[in-house]
Amino acid sequence: MINFLFWNINRRPLQSSVARLTAHHNINLIILAESEISPEVMLDALYQQTGLDFHLTSSLCEKVTVYLSFPAQLLIPFRETERLTIRRLALLGLPEILIAATHFPSKLHWSAESQALECSRLAEIIRVAEKEIGHSRTLLVGDLNMNPFESGMVGAAGLHGVMTRQIAEKRQRIVQGVEYPFFYNPMWGRFGDLTQGSAGTYYEHRTQHISYFWNMFDQVLLRPDLLPYFQNENLNILTHDGEMSLVSNSGLPDDTLASDHLPILFRLNI
Repeated sequence: MINFLFWNINRRPLQSSVARLTAHHNINLIILAESEISPEVMLDALYQQTGLDFHLTSSLCEKVTVYLSFPAQLLIPFRETERLTIRRLALLGLPEILIAATHFPSKLHWSAESQALECSRLAEIIRVAEKEIGHSRTLLVGDLNMNPFESGMVGAAGLHGVMTRQIAEKRQRIVQGVEYPFFYNPMWGRFGDLTQGSAGTYYEHRTQHISYFWNMFDQVLLRPDLLPYFQNENLNILTHDGEMSLVSNSGLPDDTLASDHLPILFRLNI
């Protein structure tokens, strides 16, 4: 089993909280967005909490930082941009996994239309990587700065993330003669107050006519080839690090103590 943690830590010095989460959930691979924690400080905090030597992976991606409990050479950089890193996780005796991690442009600076168009570029980069590598055991994780229902997330030429495993297992669909592969987006099933845990990962109350309040900006999407290794109960939005609550008394992300985003935990039984 491989345990993953993703968290946009909002430039906060949350090394102790990240380390507690890592120890409590036996995390193998940590992906952080908006991290300004020095590697020395983060690695020391991880060792103090887990007793394990974690490794910082070298990267050209400025927006995402990756730590792992495996030797760094097992997570091989394949393609990177300022906001995206694509890595090959090659553990001995296990099927190789392609991990794409991103911190997508924010709505503070980009329109929904620009985000949707950029999603088409991101999807193409991933499809080309899959073709060059020769498999599509791919997961995409990060702060997408979009909700699962937005055009860039669901559009065929975008990330094409669908809400049910049954649809994703069809593998692809054809639009205007072009075949587009699916991602399965289990974050649909964690959205709202009828779900386990928090209603989303990011809360924003806008003083305008349309406000979703809860948003699901932080997401993990999986290609159909990874579905045999993934169970929906192995995905959680975390609200406590084992010692400190990450939410306020009203249940909202507490950015006075932690981050304005909540972390997500997911596992692959591989």
